[in-house]
Amino acid sequence: MSINDELLALALDIAKQAGRLLVDRPASWELTSKSTAIDIATQMDVASEKLIVNAILAARPDDGIIGEEGADRVSTSGYTWVIDPVDGTVNYFYGLPGWNISIAVKDSQGTVAGVVHAPTIDATWHATRGGGAFLNNQPISCNEPIELNRALVATGFAYELKDRINQLDLVNQLVPKIRDIRRMGAAATDLCCVATGMVDGYIETGLKEWDLAAGALIATEAGAVVTTHSWRGMELTVAGGAHLHAGLMREIPA
Repeated sequence: MSINDELLALALDIAKQAGRLLVDRPASWELTSKSTAIDIATQMDVASEKLIVNAILAARPDDGIIGEEGADRVSTSGYTWVIDPVDGTVNYFYGLPGWNISIAVKDSQGTVAGVVHAPTIDATWHATRGGGAFLNNQPISCNEPIELNRALVATGFAYELKDRINQLDLVNQLVPKIRDIRRMGAAATDLCCVATGMVDGYIETGLKEWDLAAGALIATEAGAVVTTHSWRGMELTVAGGAHLHAGLMREIPA
């Protein structure tokens, strides 16, 4: 078994452990705000990250860690884990489906393995660099080619209220020219839906490394193009098959 496959196997096992913890959450649990009143975290986000970090370090004590809820450890092995313990916390809080646990591992050249586990929709996506992408162990690929006017495009909105005005400009530009918009509430799930062909494209601003690491690898290994560039002072991520990606890029307002 290659090192990438070993890392993937560990990530899959840990993601499923975290999924069981989150599904079996206690009847009473706390909610707190982070950067704004609508950027929330729960005690379960923290508990999930603790489980994931402890499990990684038990197996690989020399690896580094970057976690959304504050885990930060420098690698001495050349490998760093990038963790979102609950991607789609608002969905999780309201009992909506699609939230996930996102776990990726990177080396000096980029992400080598990624897992996105969404227990409420019975979906576990995974990929290794150069090894293809899979949903519940079945190979997947993005939709390609897709014309802009036939594209179903996923998106999301920033927690910073001032950024939403710019995002609405983007949506207003796209909606008359595409098939429709979907807003599912979890970035990693959106990227994996591109990978699986459940949507054709995805466009969103303000994603962090833990939002992107696993899902972007999975989408890329499924044949999609995933890019992030600066736009109006934010980072704008665009994903889709090569033909649609080019079309979406042409529609981004100045």
